Amino acid sequence: MTYLRLVERRNALRLIALTPIAAMTLRELAKAADGFATTPPMPVLFLGHGSPMNAIEDNPFTQGWQNVGKDLPRPNAILCISAHWETRGTFVTGMEKPRTIHDFGGFPQALFDVQYPAPGSPELATMTQEAMTSAHVGVDHAWGLDHGAWSVIMHLFPKADIPVVQLSLDRGLNPQQHYALAKELAVLRKKGVLIIGSGNMVHNLGILDWNRPDAGYDWAIDANSRMKELITGGDHAQLTNYTALGRAFQLSIPTPEHYLPLLYTLALKEEKERVSLFNDRLVMGSIAMTSLRIG
Repeated sequence: MTYLRLVERRNALRLIALTPIAAMTLRELAKAADGFATTPPMPVLFLGHGSPMNAIEDNPFTQGWQNVGKDLPRPNAILCISAHWETRGTFVTGMEKPRTIHDFGGFPQALFDVQYPAPGSPELATMTQEAMTSAHVGVDHAWGLDHGAWSVIMHLFPKADIPVVQLSLDRGLNPQQHYALAKELAVLRKKGVLIIGSGNMVHNLGILDWNRPDAGYDWAIDANSRMKELITGGDHAQLTNYTALGRAFQLSIPTPEHYLPLLYTLALKEEKERVSLFNDRLVMGSIAMTSLRIG
């Protein structure tokens, strides 16, 4: 290559570096280095997910999730706390391509055929580790997206084009400790991260009543109503100490895993933020589909 050709090539490369495309690439590189771009606080959701069949059915609950999804600002990524991932210690998924986990049985093949190929986000996994300073957060490369995550997120973002990371529930923590740990996630809301808790406020599969497809037991109605009063009143102390709230709560929360995602979302509420309820119905006697949006 002659000296003149070499000079021409260098000048061409210099011009390319000054084009909008190159500038955009540099901004993207800077964003990758510094974490997600700062945003106004993202909303927080608690979704009563109910039956896995909601993934493939068109019903008032799936329509409720879809309507909420249309009203959300587009997130940089999603962090989901699902009732269906319990671990010893706290973990986040760190793979690039999480698998769709069909963690259930006895349902039609059409449900097992569902795939939700949302990308993962090792970057968000790292950000979550850095945010949760009071606990050691491990990175998991085996789990993926369980049905507590994909069966609801697919209605919010059907194109599966938003990265999704799951955060596990540490079996060794009590409700107050989970609530305190959740508060440390607040910084992620200002990085465009949509935090979703997925479970059920009332969830007792041991005494389902198939003759009440659209109704709840009296105690389930009472507990659900009391929970809503405490949520809208901002009384999180009683909600974290739910075992002291009587028989209706004991029947509604025989095990904590479906209730704890609610505490993760409530812990992120800022003082003057509005809480709005939707999908507020009981089914099969002992499951509340009640969901909420914060912010």
